[in-house]
Amino acid sequence: MIEFYKTINSKVQLMDKVEDGCWINIVDPTREELEYIIKELNIEPSFLNSALDEEESSRIKSEEDQVLIIVDVPITDQQTENTIIYLTMPVGIIISNNHIITVAVKPHAVLKEMADGTIKNVQTGLKTRFVFMMLLRIVSRFLQHLRQIDKIQNLMEKQLQRYMKNKDLFQMLGIEKSLVYFSTALKANEATIEKILRGRIIKLYEDDQDILEDVLIEIKQAIDMTSTYSGILSSIMDIFASIISNNLNITMKILTSVTIVMAIPNIVTGFFGMNVKLPFEDSGYWGLSMIIVIIITITIVALKIMMKKDMFR
Repeated sequence: MIEFYKTINSKVQLMDKVEDGCWINIVDPTREELEYIIKELNIEPSFLNSALDEEESSRIKSEEDQVLIIVDVPITDQQTENTIIYLTMPVGIIISNNHIITVAVKPHAVLKEMADGTIKNVQTGLKTRFVFMMLLRIVSRFLQHLRQIDKIQNLMEKQLQRYMKNKDLFQMLGIEKSLVYFSTALKANEATIEKILRGRIIKLYEDDQDILEDVLIEIKQAIDMTSTYSGILSSIMDIFASIISNNLNITMKILTSVTIVMAIPNIVTGFFGMNVKLPFEDSGYWGLSMIIVIIITITIVALKIMMKKDMFR
């Protein structure tokens, strides 16, 4: 899919064809669409291929009069009904003499916001500012997802006070994976932004540089949040493991005590076999013999309980 946008009367509008100063949004393109972009706009083919590689990491590269910026953007993946994982995917931004081209494997909320006019003061003709505003919006999306992760972690802490189910464990695993993806992507994006900020590849204007500095500040904040939440999650996992171990020990102690108590009558009655007469059996008071066995059993159980509670010290 290829869409052409241009700012007209301070509004981003969808165009029927490519024009100078427009933004070209390419999402999951076909081979014919890629050939059209390469031929009509004279775009470096390797730039398009790199942007469509899902394993491509964040970087910046210049080739003659074109600049390629690849940044990682956050996306959500609903793996199960109760498990959400936050992943990242690369988005390529190509700056040419007359156009800005974004290339992505799948649609993304930031690109949609730029096209719908959700973000104010977007000027496709001001290429550098347009790119920096997009970068700022991408970092804001990272921060938004990190706040959602924080809410999920707080909910898990409350669950620990009661009972945690298997679905909560899977959600914790998903969050742990999400934080790893975010940490890797944010650090790569930080290195790319720092290269841009040096001004060697892209010419920076004063107002645009302020936006880029804000982007870098937001990225550093997101990295700190990711590190903090990773530490909190590790603590939650350790506490949960300790709770499981403690509950298992309590259960085993109860089962062991029950087993011992149930074994005592067997031991007492085991004194008498088929060839051993019960006490008072000949006198006809066989019921008395059962009472004696019960009394002996109760006495042994009581002594066991008293010894366990250190009542003889």
